[in-house]
Amino acid sequence: MPIEHSIWKINKTPSPLPVYTLDNEDELEEMLFKDLSILNDQWLLIGRQVQTSFNKYVDLLALDASGSLIIIELKKKRTARETVAQAIDYASWIETIDTSTIAEIYEKFCSKYLNSDMNLNSAFLKKFGSNLDEDDLNSSHQIVIVASELDSSTERIVQYLSNSEVPINIVFFQTFRDGENKYLSRAWLIDPAETQKQATIPQKAGPWNGEFYVSFGVGENRNWEDARKFGFICAGGGKWYSNTLNMLQKGDRIWANVPKVGYVGVGVVAAPAVKIDEFYVQTEKDKTPFLEAPINANYHQQWKDNDDKSEYFVKVNWIKTVPLEKAISEVGFFGNQNSVCKPTTPKWNHTVERLQKIFEMN
Repeated sequence: MPIEHSIWKINKTPSPLPVYTLDNEDELEEMLFKDLSILNDQWLLIGRQVQTSFNKYVDLLALDASGSLIIIELKKKRTARETVAQAIDYASWIETIDTSTIAEIYEKFCSKYLNSDMNLNSAFLKKFGSNLDEDDLNSSHQIVIVASELDSSTERIVQYLSNSEVPINIVFFQTFRDGENKYLSRAWLIDPAETQKQATIPQKAGPWNGEFYVSFGVGENRNWEDARKFGFICAGGGKWYSNTLNMLQKGDRIWANVPKVGYVGVGVVAAPAVKIDEFYVQTEKDKTPFLEAPINANYHQQWKDNDDKSEYFVKVNWIKTVPLEKAISEVGFFGNQNSVCKPTTPKWNHTVERLQKIFEMN
């Protein structure tokens, strides 16, 4: 069903704002270039009008915290179906490029559009607060089509590809005018969280071993000793971080890794993810709201009423945990910035097998 956008100005009688038509879609590309958070505030723009090996140009190229590449293609003067076909063609090229090519793409982008000589590693560290792992870079990718309208046939094609675990989505934009003010609205065809989950599975993948990987960041907003004591994992600060917690269901086994520190625990999920103000823990007194428990970090409490940025919690029955100073880290261990993922690489199988021995598990 084609998506329609409308905005009403609230007066005594609501009045619809008239649609404002952009002169051309280059204006929209320019807006996305200046502020990619219009699409996702956890994406780093690394390329604009990126030349492929077959002399076509990707409109925008971005990178997320897991190393996944995002191909952003604007409909422009083509039909929506032509745009989808073009984007898939670009994805077939993106899948083949190596880390040095990606670094070169970013350097050219900086030189041409940002008047900067910053390298990709530095930009990644500045944006995400961690170093870029070359093993993760371009281990997967996703496709985002930008359009103001879509025909039913193209919608069916994109839905089919998505249902077949191809990480593709369409974002619709419409512009409106209210006097001298102009407004931009946005709507996704598919929940972006679903596309993100699909992109966490590398396209060159083997069978999944049934074990979930969890990234547990520590600092002022999260404390590992709290997680050990009260039995949980958590993530928040934005949908990119918290949405993947929804992959976990009761009975799933997880392996918790603290980035740049090591693996600190293995446990079984006891209950699906809930918002911080709905999470309870057992204290010496009784079952207590988490925010009233003796905790050692902030857990994004300033956003507890914000569904997008709030911290979310998954109850876990720990099988074995260790303190941070005894975290387990070895060369060849799997690591990833996604809060939860289902790795399908040989490195993950090796990691689980080694940890089972170290934790003395059957």
